Amino acid sequence: MKKSALGALFLTLCIGTITAEAATRASAGSASRSAAKKTIVKKTAAPPPRKRKVVAAKEKTTRTTVVSQNSREKIVKQVSVVNGKRKVSYEQVTARRVMPSVAPVLTAGDLAGLNRTHDPLELKSNVALVVDESSSEVLFEKNPDIALPIASITKLMTGLVVVESNQNMEEVLEVTTDDIDRLKNSASRLAIGTRLSRANLLHLALMSSENRAASALGRNYPGGLPAFVAAMNAKARVLGMRDTHFVDSNGLSSGNVASARDLAKLVVAAQKHPILGQYSTAPDSVVASNGRSLQYRNTNHLVNNPNWEIGLQKTGYIAEAGRCLVMQTYIRGRSIVMVFLDSKGKESRLGDAARIRRWIEAVKFNAVTTSVAAGGNG
Repeated sequence: MKKSALGALFLTLCIGTITAEAATRASAGSASRSAAKKTIVKKTAAPPPRKRKVVAAKEKTTRTTVVSQNSREKIVKQVSVVNGKRKVSYEQVTARRVMPSVAPVLTAGDLAGLNRTHDPLELKSNVALVVDESSSEVLFEKNPDIALPIASITKLMTGLVVVESNQNMEEVLEVTTDDIDRLKNSASRLAIGTRLSRANLLHLALMSSENRAASALGRNYPGGLPAFVAAMNAKARVLGMRDTHFVDSNGLSSGNVASARDLAKLVVAAQKHPILGQYSTAPDSVVASNGRSLQYRNTNHLVNNPNWEIGLQKTGYIAEAGRCLVMQTYIRGRSIVMVFLDSKGKESRLGDAARIRRWIEAVKFNAVTTSVAAGGNG
């Protein structure tokens, strides 16, 4: 009886213990699940924003002064004040080259309104005259009686005066500082002190339009350059060149003027001296100067053209005159004198000569004269 009671008590205690442990485990599991649930749902808080460092603005003033300056560079002084502190610096600056605006150069012909003259052949020259030398017939003319600067066409009269003065062509002349071009500042390959014969100087003056050569020829005339220029003007009067005037022997001055009709007379007179035709039409020449050889070429490219037969020629150019050309040539066996003044474009005068030649060959020397008056056709 007593054993049964003890067994029942023991069983009761075991069941209570088991029940307590189960309740504890259940409570612990519930707490664990709750904690896990809370961990999953919990949001991560964003970090607080960083505080930016506030920097006080710099107070800066700068003053620039040009200390010195020339055509190529300048020294610039800069004084800067930053937050009350003064700083001085110097800088070398290369001067920027500013190209001045250049107005187009008007020739004397343009200023006279000759550029408004139109012609049926559309020549680029403001003045033109074409004459059949055998009959003196004028085949084409355009402003032929207006005196204009003639540039180095002047040298053709220089050659005529030298030849007709009967000076010794083998006499050796010296190029001096008096022959330097101080009017146009043109270049020359004849150095000061160069000694050449009068014949060589005349050759260079006519063929390659050498300015110092023409100057030396005039300066070595009896009585010097003034007497030579006087002889040039006297010869012009003898030839009936009424609209012609010379002031030097090389044509650099715009004061050397003539009309196309006058220049045709000069060409006819000059070609009577074979040496002037020979020198002016030579394609090139080599001269010895101060121990070295200098090669010169003709300024008229047509002398190298086998389709042209040229007996005498001379080119010329200064800004006031434009491109100029006088020439005696043969077309179908007949001697033709051509004069072109104030042409626009480096090769335009040669182009005008070609246009005239094609026109002459097309009309076959018909007795029809084409004349264009100054200012015609607007």
